[in-house]
Amino acid sequence: MKRLEISAQVENLDAVTEFITSELEAANCSMKAQMQIEIAVEELFVNIAHYAYAPNVGMAVISIGIEDGSAVITFEDSGVPYDPLAKEDPDITLSAQERDIGGLGIFMVKKSMDDMRYEYRDGKNILTIVKRLGK
Repeated sequence: MKRLEISAQVENLDAVTEFITSELEAANCSMKAQMQIEIAVEELFVNIAHYAYAPNVGMAVISIGIEDGSAVITFEDSGVPYDPLAKEDPDITLSAQERDIGGLGIFMVKKSMDDMRYEYRDGKNILTIVKRLGK
């Protein structure tokens, strides 16, 4: 697995995206899967940047590996423990005015990835997403 350790700041999103994109292109990822992964990476990294260490800044580690035709991407931070999968999915049948604020980005990530898992281990949030390269 390739690994990028970077300050969890929104200004570093381009560096994170370039890191992921270069690995996906080297693995001949389909354009559709690549775009879905890039959107998911943006959502997850920006959430870490905004909430994990607020109001301070900490580090994030993003790892990517290609396993059995899928990209496996892991986000690690030592910020506030938070399991995004524990939150109930938003009711998308309601209008935007009727829905509670928040949760839509994580919902989109869950729907576009083939697998998504969270664990809190050794003082770290560890979120893993998996997406088949050809889908």
